[in-house]
Amino acid sequence: MLAGLGRVALTLVGETGAAGILFWRSVRAMRFAPRSVALIAEQMRRTGIESLPLVVITAVFTGGVTAVQAAYQLKEFIPQLYLGTAIYKSVVIELGPVLTALVVGGRVGASIAAELGTMRVTEQIDAMEAMAIDPVRYLAMPRLLAALVMLPALTVFADALAIGGGFLVANVSLGVSPKTFIEGMKMFFAAQDVYGGLIKAFVFGGIIALMGTAAGLRARGGAVGVGMAATRAVVTTCVLILISDYVLATVLFRIIFR
Repeated sequence: MLAGLGRVALTLVGETGAAGILFWRSVRAMRFAPRSVALIAEQMRRTGIESLPLVVITAVFTGGVTAVQAAYQLKEFIPQLYLGTAIYKSVVIELGPVLTALVVGGRVGASIAAELGTMRVTEQIDAMEAMAIDPVRYLAMPRLLAALVMLPALTVFADALAIGGGFLVANVSLGVSPKTFIEGMKMFFAAQDVYGGLIKAFVFGGIIALMGTAAGLRARGGAVGVGMAATRAVVTTCVLILISDYVLATVLFRIIFR
């Protein structure tokens, strides 16, 4: 078990280091972003629009489950008036950004790693480099910008759907009137909750794009290597999302927004 944990830790450190170098090279390549609008738009479509069905299903059922569990756990301690508050804060601060990032990270991270890994093992990226075409500018930078924009947008969409799902379950199944639910949400509404969730989504978007791209560009060994790159991308993305979630929650809600 300890050997397994050690291997996971070494893999995580190695992939994070490669992603950090790629991040710096992508930031330097962003000066060419105005000339790469078509590439960025295509990646935004793949990251955002094609992830919508998955996000819709996840968000609606997340809101419903949150309503049922909050009502069960809090029924002996607080009145139903606060059910809307519990759902709103749980979704906006934590569940919306994190679950959206995990779902999109699994789908998009694996897709990026598989696509770029295939280009690497078939020597298409080597051919680009031989022709003095920078792979970071044409492959990494558009994916990073697209993910930084689309993850917050998807999170806003997921938040609205999850709160709607929670509202529906609270009203139909738990007997909480719409007026009571909405008054509970308004009672403890705080703008920093929304800002904190969106900042998390922005960071998660960067993690998804960088880990998928770094794993793909480092793929070796044919089809087996591409499969391993996709697996590494998904595992490291999910682990880093959860670690960064803890760090961001501590910084945002215990230091900045306190």
